[in-house]
Amino acid sequence: MPAETMGKKWDVIEALKNSPKGKVTFDPHWSDRGEHIMAGCKEAISLSSRSGIILERIGSSPLQKSCFLGSISGDSSPGLSEEIPASLSSTGSVLDINTKHITLSAALSLKAEHEQAVSDEVKDEDPEADVSEVSSPASPPAISLLSPKAMEMAGCILKAEEKCREKAKVAFRQRQEMQEKQLAAVASAESEQLKRFEELMELKQRQECQIIRDMMDRETKESIGRQEKLKEEQRHRMKILNLRLREAEQQRLREAELERQRQAEGRERLRNLNTIQEEILQLNQLLEPSTQTNTHLPPAGLSSFSTRGNQLCSQVSEVVRKTAEGEFPSVEDMTVAERALHEMRALIRLMQEEVAKVQEKKKKDQEEEEVRRKQAELQVQQEAQKKAAQSAKEKAQRRGLQNSAEDGTLKWLKELQDSAAQCAQSFEQLNSPKDAQTKKLKLELQKAATIPVSQIASNSGSQLREIFDKIDKLLSGRPVVSGGKSVSTSQHPQGLDFVCYKLAEKFVKQGEEEVASHHEAAFPIAVVASGVWELHPRVGDLILAHLHKKCPYAVPHYPPMKDGTPVEEYQRILGYRVDDSGVEGQDSFLKRMSGMIRLYAAMIQLRWPYGSKQGSVPHGLNHGWRWLAQMLNMEPLADITATLLFDFLEVCGNALMKQYQGQFWKLILLLKEEYFPRIEAVTSSGQMGSVIRLKQFLETSLQSRQISPPKGQLTSMFWRS
Repeated sequence: MPAETMGKKWDVIEALKNSPKGKVTFDPHWSDRGEHIMAGCKEAISLSSRSGIILERIGSSPLQKSCFLGSISGDSSPGLSEEIPASLSSTGSVLDINTKHITLSAALSLKAEHEQAVSDEVKDEDPEADVSEVSSPASPPAISLLSPKAMEMAGCILKAEEKCREKAKVAFRQRQEMQEKQLAAVASAESEQLKRFEELMELKQRQECQIIRDMMDRETKESIGRQEKLKEEQRHRMKILNLRLREAEQQRLREAELERQRQAEGRERLRNLNTIQEEILQLNQLLEPSTQTNTHLPPAGLSSFSTRGNQLCSQVSEVVRKTAEGEFPSVEDMTVAERALHEMRALIRLMQEEVAKVQEKKKKDQEEEEVRRKQAELQVQQEAQKKAAQSAKEKAQRRGLQNSAEDGTLKWLKELQDSAAQCAQSFEQLNSPKDAQTKKLKLELQKAATIPVSQIASNSGSQLREIFDKIDKLLSGRPVVSGGKSVSTSQHPQGLDFVCYKLAEKFVKQGEEEVASHHEAAFPIAVVASGVWELHPRVGDLILAHLHKKCPYAVPHYPPMKDGTPVEEYQRILGYRVDDSGVEGQDSFLKRMSGMIRLYAAMIQLRWPYGSKQGSVPHGLNHGWRWLAQMLNMEPLADITATLLFDFLEVCGNALMKQYQGQFWKLILLLKEEYFPRIEAVTSSGQMGSVIRLKQFLETSLQSRQISPPKGQLTSMFWRS
C-alpha cells in the first residue's frame, strides 16, 4: 500500500478522533428534561453573540493566516482548525468571507448530519450506553474558513461516515434479524420447555392422584380386610359359642337320656325280678312233696329238693324286699336273682333226671322182662334175617358198591334223630302253650332265635360279629332285646331247649332257601353256625339232625322203601316237599338239596375267627372226607348224585385238596375214571345237565391239578370291615 494513502487514512482517523462527534458526552438526565438523545447534535449552525469580535479580528488580521470562528464556549474542534490552512488573504472581501462562511456552514451541516447518524447508530446498538456527551447542549457551531484540502478531507470524512453508516445499518439489520431469530428460538424453546413442564406437572399430578387413589384403595382394602377379619373372628366366636351351647345341650340330652335309660333299665330289672320271683315260686311248687306222688323217689330225696327250693325262694324274696321302698333293683341284685333262678332250674332238671332215671329203670326192667319173654320166639327169625343180610352184603361186595349207608353211619343218624326228638319233646309244654303269657313268651323266644339268623349277610365282619354275640347271649341265658322287648331263655324252664331247636332249624332252613338261591350266602351263615356249634355243641347236633331229616343225602343215606309205606310218605323221607297240591318238581327239589349240601360243605371247612382256637373243630374236614368216600362207595342215583357231588366239590374241594393233597387227587381220579361212568349209566338223556357240569369240573381240575377257591369265601379284609 502507498505511503501517501496510508498517510491519508491516518489523517482521516485523526480527524475523526478530533471531531465533535468523537468527543460526544452522554447526559443521563436528558430523558428527565424531555430532550431527544441527539438534540445537541441536530441543532443548526449559528453564530455566537460574540462572533462580531471574532469577525473584527479576522478582518483586521492578514488574509494569509488561517482563522476559525468558534463559539464562546470553545466547542470547535481544535484539530479541525489546525488542519484547515489559512486560505483567506488579508485582502479578501466580505463576500469571500461570506462564501467561505456558507461553505463552512454546509460542511458543518454535513458534519452534524454525520454525527446524528453515528449517534443514532450508537443509540440503536446500545440504548443503555453513556450518551451524556451527545445529549448535552452543544455550543453554537463556529464558523470556520477551510482550505480546499480541508474541504476535500471533510468530503472524504463524510463519505467514510456514509459508508460506515450503511455498514452500521446493514450490521444493525443483521443483528436485529439474528436477535429476532434468537428471540423466536428462545420463545419456541421456552414454549416447548413450558409445554414439557406443563406435561411434567400434569404427569406428576396424575401420579400423585394415582398414588392417592392407590393409597385410598389400599386403606380401603385394609379396612375391608380388618372388617372381614373382625367378622370372621365374630363368626368364629359365634361358632365356638354355638358349639359350646350345642355340646351343653347334647350333654344335657345325654344325661337326660342316661337318666331315662337308667329308669328304663331299672323298671326292666324290676319287671324281670318280678318275673323271676314268679317263675321261681312256680318251680318251687313242683318241688313240693304233695305234687310228687308218682315220682317213685324216696322221701329223703324229695325233702332235700324242697328244702333247697325254699332257700332259693327266700333269697329272691330278700332281693324283692329291698326294692319295696320304690327303688329299682341293682345289677348285683339281678345277678343274685338270676343265679337263684338258674339254680332252681338246675334243681328241677336234676329232679326230673332223677325221676326219669327211676322211670327209665322201671321201664327198662319191664322191657328186659319183655325181651327175655320174646327172645326165644324171635331168635329163629333173627337168625334168618342175619343170614339174609349177610347174603345181601356179600352180593353187594361182589358188585363192589353198597345200596345203603354203613351200619355205623345209620347208628349215628339214629342217635341224632332220637336226640332231636327228645329235645322237641322236652319243650312240648312251651311249644303248645295253654295260657296267653306262655304263648307270648314262646313267640318272643322264637323271634329272638330266628331273626338274627335271617339277618346274616356278607356286608361286614362287624355286623356278623354283632349277630353272633346276640345269639351267644341268648343261648347263654342272658337277656337280649328283640322287637323292642327284653327276652331270655331263663324266663321258662324249657326256654333253652326250645331256642336251641328253633335256632338249628332256622340254620338249615337258610341253607334250604337262602343258599339255594344265592350260593355265596353259604359262607357267612356257615361261619356263624360253626361258631355257635363250637360254643354250644347241642345246637350243632340239632343242626345235623335237621339237615339229615330234610336232606338224607348229607349223611349220605338213600333210605329204602319199606313195605306198606305210601309213596307220598316215602317221598317225604327222600326229602321232597309234599302238600295238598302234590309233590314238588325235580328242579325245585334239586335246588333245595344243593343249597343244604353247600351249607354243610361250608360248615365243615370254616371256624369262627374269634373263638378259643385251642380245641378241635367240632365238625371238621374229616367229616367231609368221610362223606365223599361214602358217596363213592354207594350206587349212584340219577340226577341227585351228580348234583350233590358237583356242589360239594365246588365249595369244599379247595380245602380238601390242601388238607389231603395226594390222597385227594387219587379220590378225584377214582371218581372220574370208575364212578363217573356209573353215574352216566343211570342218568337219562333229559338229566344230563348236572352230569355235564360234574364232568367239566373233574376234567378241568385234573388237567390243571388245581381247584379254585369258592366264590364268596370270607377273607381277612372282610373281618376288618
